[in-house]
Amino acid sequence: MRVLLVEDDDLIASGVVAGLRAHGIHAERVADAAGAEAACAGERYDALVLDLGLPDRDGMELLADLRRHDRDLPVVILTARDAVESRLDGLHAGADDYMVKPFDLRELAARLHAVVRRAQGRAVQAIEAGPLRLEPESGQAWLEGEPVSLSRRELDLLVHLADARGRWLGADALHERLYGLEVEIGSNALNVHIHNIRRKLGPDAIQTSRGLGYRLGWRPA
Repeated sequence: MRVLLVEDDDLIASGVVAGLRAHGIHAERVADAAGAEAACAGERYDALVLDLGLPDRDGMELLADLRRHDRDLPVVILTARDAVESRLDGLHAGADDYMVKPFDLRELAARLHAVVRRAQGRAVQAIEAGPLRLEPESGQAWLEGEPVSLSRRELDLLVHLADARGRWLGADALHERLYGLEVEIGSNALNVHIHNIRRKLGPDAIQTSRGLGYRLGWRPA
């Protein structure tokens, strides 16, 4: 999952980015509304975490502008404004969820998974494809009913392939989805993940086609 964090406090932002990455969520940070608009115009994110007290514009105004251009982007407000009126204003303005600082990073990660799942039309917490069952929120996986131990990166890679629903995904696209544009990863990292997945799930778990990329060997239900 790729998330944009809009937060002007450097200390909070660094903690959120590191904490979400520890939960398998790649977070990129901008410090103001202008940066958020530029990032959303140039990149695709699975969700946005929005502070309301931004230095250049109020976060509510930014949310209203973003909603005019993208009604489907899941937005979680993360703010110190704890009044009931502020919560209601945020939800009425188009936020999918509202959290008050201080907060627990585990809860933020769980809520992000929930709003993204709703946006993707998945009412259940699991992805099923052939004999494979994935639970992105809990990090668990099963093959033919038997639990399989997958790393967070391996699980994320399978989720991205499942979400493509049979479409081929190129290596560059998968690298961006797993690590983002800011992180430099060795060119062999993706191949290592795919090798490990095939070792654990079988050689047909991920299909490869020269010039097209990769896709899941089983179609999601």
